[in-house]
Amino acid sequence: MAKVLIFGNGEIAEVAHIYLSHDSEHEIVGFTLDHAYRSHDYFRGLPVITFESLQESYPPDEFELFIPISFRDLNSHRANKFKQAKEMGYKMISYISSKAMIMPETHIGENCFIFENNVIQPKVSVDDNCIIWSGNHIGHHSKIGKHCFIASHAVISGHVSIGDYTFIGVNATIRDNIDIAAKNVIGAGATILHSTKVGEVYKGIAATKASISSDQIKW
Repeated sequence: MAKVLIFGNGEIAEVAHIYLSHDSEHEIVGFTLDHAYRSHDYFRGLPVITFESLQESYPPDEFELFIPISFRDLNSHRANKFKQAKEMGYKMISYISSKAMIMPETHIGENCFIFENNVIQPKVSVDDNCIIWSGNHIGHHSKIGKHCFIASHAVISGHVSIGDYTFIGVNATIRDNIDIAAKNVIGAGATILHSTKVGEVYKGIAATKASISSDQIKW
């Protein structure tokens, strides 16, 4: 159990506060935000403290942080804030839903946000500062790099390596024994059957509009 400040005052910070308040033993004592974006003194009934002055009133030997920033700028915004917090001396908690299935002999890094209904099989490694939204499958002996974001219902098969800063979209499928390089964007519904190179983008097959209307369909 730790006394924790959550970074942000937007929707994901709000979601994090709800999950941590109802499904963890941590005590949430406030929120923190860069001075340029701090417009209110309180958020969800808790104080909002300027990040630049956080050490003065919430020293790192007494408090820990949770930084649930989204995939903005291919996760780099969250990565930069994570690095700043480490330089300031803060430890960061990870949240793993009690409704996630995390098998033995796995590794979960610092400042990870793992939602409900995820299945993470044995010998999986999830490195620091990753967000894994609800309902994913991560197969045995796979490795998720730093600063990744995995949206809902992705299937990552066994012995897959995911490079740092990668985004994996809803319903993406990655076959076994391949390497997804750093800074990839794997779009919603994409199926990846071979290893990739740094900075590549893969799109899924989008649905097309039919030439008839719904009232013309005979059920």
